[in-house]
Amino acid sequence: MVKGYALASRDHTLLSLSALVLLLIISCTSINSDTGSQSDSFADNLNSDVELRNNSEDARTGDEIMAPELTGIAGWINSDPFTLEKLRGKVVLIDVWTYTCVNCIRTLPYLRDWHSKYAESGLVVIGLHSPEFEFEKHESNVISATLNYDLKYPILLDNDMDTWRALNNQFWPAKYLIDGDGYIRYTHFGEGDYLETELQIRALLEESGVSVSSIEPNLESERTIDPLARMSNDIMKRQTRELYAGFDRNYVTLQQGGAPYVMHVEYYSEPNIDIDYQSPREYLNHHIYVQGLWRNTSESLKHARYTENYEDYLAINFFARTVNVVMGFENKSYDVKVTMNGFPVSKSHSGEDVWHDEDGNSFVTVSSADMYRLINLPEFEGHELKISSNSSEFEVFAYTFGSYLD
Repeated sequence: MVKGYALASRDHTLLSLSALVLLLIISCTSINSDTGSQSDSFADNLNSDVELRNNSEDARTGDEIMAPELTGIAGWINSDPFTLEKLRGKVVLIDVWTYTCVNCIRTLPYLRDWHSKYAESGLVVIGLHSPEFEFEKHESNVISATLNYDLKYPILLDNDMDTWRALNNQFWPAKYLIDGDGYIRYTHFGEGDYLETELQIRALLEESGVSVSSIEPNLESERTIDPLARMSNDIMKRQTRELYAGFDRNYVTLQQGGAPYVMHVEYYSEPNIDIDYQSPREYLNHHIYVQGLWRNTSESLKHARYTENYEDYLAINFFARTVNVVMGFENKSYDVKVTMNGFPVSKSHSGEDVWHDEDGNSFVTVSSADMYRLINLPEFEGHELKISSNSSEFEVFAYTFGSYLD
């Protein structure tokens, strides 16, 4: 995140943005489009009498590194505090996640399954919650997410990213599989390869002296991404990249020569100021457009006034099957109106968090700082999406997209 910047460089920044916009329009080639305690089960597992015969030393190649100790943990959910050293003899799977990350959310069913099947055999799953946004540091928010996703294994709050840095991690989600002697034996970054990961878990458990032959691995085929999301020669018709609304990420991206997310020159003049934006009539894929009075905070775009007719909005032109938006909450819930191509989103194309009033208008009610599912299309398509609210608490952090075949 940006800790500071020189105001004297604004003119250079504005010129760079203007030149970049022109370059985008002409070539469209600069964008990278790839995309409290609940259970005693962990305590039972930690103190279990499973006899582990450790053959890890014979199986290692010598190139493995010791897993760093857990450090800087601000809170513990589903568990009392512990150390990795205390877990020697167990197989440990650390899952680095954060609760509004859609890629992380998609991996949770597999983590629940592995915990359920292998905990009694000596597997300890640890959810290392390393937040992307400030509101994700609030323990109450993480507890709510833990309950919502029915996670029974320990969730550790890595609020200052200390253990993240100790692991030299760079990704959400990330998995680190540790043997009984504390060595990292397998890593995986991002989604997918779930059978491969499960087979690695099984191998380390067998290596520790526990037979898992009576436990069936999950052999179901993984979801695949619609080829249309990546195959187009026109980058403006590929799946929309993740879009960030906050000043810090946009400013750094611009200074590094990348294509920023918010496509308004005035946005970059100074952070944390109210700006009255005029949205253009046409929108490019991979960008955010703004209409009305908004504040460009370090992590978000926040609506800066009360309105009556949903006249202030954020607009994007997206290509995907699903669209999610991370939105903020402070004191009072608020409704967000959602339109696609200027019309209410039909029930058949609505995400699970969308509801409709008696006139058929489509809305999402924001009652917590979280990720909300807005669009769920049967095909990979391109559409204009606008979100608006009359509330001054309306706050948008990021958009995420998906193109999995059902």
